[in-house]
Amino acid sequence: MRIKKLALIILTFSLSLPVLAENSTSIVDENRLLQADKETDNWLSFGRSYNNQNFSPLKQINTSTVKRLVPKWVFQTGEKGSFQTQPLVADGVMYATIPGNDVVALDAAKGTVLWRYKHKNRREKTKAGPANRGAALGYGKVFEATNDGRLIALDKNTGEIIWDKIIARPTDAELQGLSETQKKFLTENIDSLPAKMAPLIYKDLVVVGVTSAGYGLFYNIFEGITSEKVPPHDRFLGIRGYVAAFDVNTGKEVWRWYTTKSGAWEGKFSTTTPEGDKLPRDIPREKELATKLKDRWRIGGSSTWMTPSFDPKLGLIFLGTGNASPNDVSSARPGDNLYANSLVAIDAYTGETRWHYQQVPHDLWGYDVASNSVLFDLPDGDNVIPAIGIAGKTGWFYVHNRNTGELIYRSEPFVPQHNLFQAPTDKGIISFPGSWGGASWSPVSYNPKNGWVYIPGIHKPTRYRLQYGQFEGKEVPYILTEVAESEPNWGTLTAIDTRKQGQIQWQIKTEQPLIGGVLATGGNLVFMGEGNGMFAAFDSGNGKRLWEFNCGAGVNAPPISYKVGEQQFIAVAAGGNSYFKYPSGDSIIGFGLSSK
Repeated sequence: MRIKKLALIILTFSLSLPVLAENSTSIVDENRLLQADKETDNWLSFGRSYNNQNFSPLKQINTSTVKRLVPKWVFQTGEKGSFQTQPLVADGVMYATIPGNDVVALDAAKGTVLWRYKHKNRREKTKAGPANRGAALGYGKVFEATNDGRLIALDKNTGEIIWDKIIARPTDAELQGLSETQKKFLTENIDSLPAKMAPLIYKDLVVVGVTSAGYGLFYNIFEGITSEKVPPHDRFLGIRGYVAAFDVNTGKEVWRWYTTKSGAWEGKFSTTTPEGDKLPRDIPREKELATKLKDRWRIGGSSTWMTPSFDPKLGLIFLGTGNASPNDVSSARPGDNLYANSLVAIDAYTGETRWHYQQVPHDLWGYDVASNSVLFDLPDGDNVIPAIGIAGKTGWFYVHNRNTGELIYRSEPFVPQHNLFQAPTDKGIISFPGSWGGASWSPVSYNPKNGWVYIPGIHKPTRYRLQYGQFEGKEVPYILTEVAESEPNWGTLTAIDTRKQGQIQWQIKTEQPLIGGVLATGGNLVFMGEGNGMFAAFDSGNGKRLWEFNCGAGVNAPPISYKVGEQQFIAVAAGGNSYFKYPSGDSIIGFGLSSK
């Protein structure tokens, strides 16, 4: 069924904000979060449960009935901007963050407003724009990490603030060794450090990480600094990225894990990726620089983008990390830059590193590990390996043993690859995947029934070109990263069999690069949105497009499925994405089956 436009079906926006009755929903406690996979009607946490599989076992909406899927309700936020939220649903109530960090509670069957928290930024502008990727739910609270560096706990029944903490303040240890200019910048501006990921809750902790920890590019950040001149040493104003755990009841920080390894971030000076791909590095020169730049880990950046997965049995959380800073002046960060560009296992209760796997040592291309990690069981003869998989900007899906971090395999590439890991040149070299990916933050989906993972891909070639500027009295090359405008770009939705060494089972091509996320269901369907406004359902077995609906704005957020009474719903935000210039909107749409 093809419907061209989302017309006047706005049934639900309400100007009044009624409050939930005190006992209208049951508490989402530790046990419910641990058993979230078994609550088929609900979507209790990001990815639906701790394994981050983005899979719903519901099957009322299936390959036979999906042709009857229609909008049941529409909620308009009144706030246009990049809309990336994944809503939560518990006991008939939907909780969603919207651009600008407002939070709403909706009747999940009707889309009517139950309450709305209105966020007031500490600053007029923040570094990362209005987008937010979702809330967390637990212990009678709704938690949101904000674009002005705060973690807020709201009463789930009323939306009233229980506590409000700035989570991005530098510690005394972070300030040690920095210039006075750097210290002043960090202390005066730190509350604008954004957090985008949906928090993770387990036991009595809520975990979240920050973005914009360092500066991937040092040009045009400060007024008067242009691409013709590298900033002086004391203007390199990055910090160390991190994730931190906070007490769910008080907001007090319990532990902090840093994305740059203290005092030893140079690593082994690797000449290849872990899989053997050659890297263009001048190791003797890097080692010489490393003796002069021993403290660069203190301002090494490496942001965190997506909600970690959690293995309660192992007591580990698993997190992908961003590229080191400065990304464009590699000589200012000699070494492998641990733990940037890595999948990392962290002790969930102490914040200590258990293992890490760095996909790209000393990254020059912006290959953050930005996607969500997914936990699943991998058959191995008569045994089962506890596995973890993550899609890379490099264009491969990496599968590891989550006990040890050992790489089991990386998949067939799910996007075209050309000039991968090649050195930038004066004339410029076009590479793909480029800095966009591959796979960006968009959540993948894993179907435990067949062991297939569904990955939204980006083909958007990048030109890497060397420029030259003055740094500490010497001419130093830096990398100018540009979109290769002359090259075509598109998206891919790929089904990969994790039980067959990452073989591609099917792949479809879309008009535009895919950003937003995927949902797989027990009805043998895969749902995915596109930048042109189309929201579509595909046969999970062969990739055939079975249904689509034009939402009137880019569908660039991860869908969910849930059930209220006897009705299964599919819900997704439609608000576009400013970075990709997809059309903006302000809606969350709930779909269900018509009677005919």
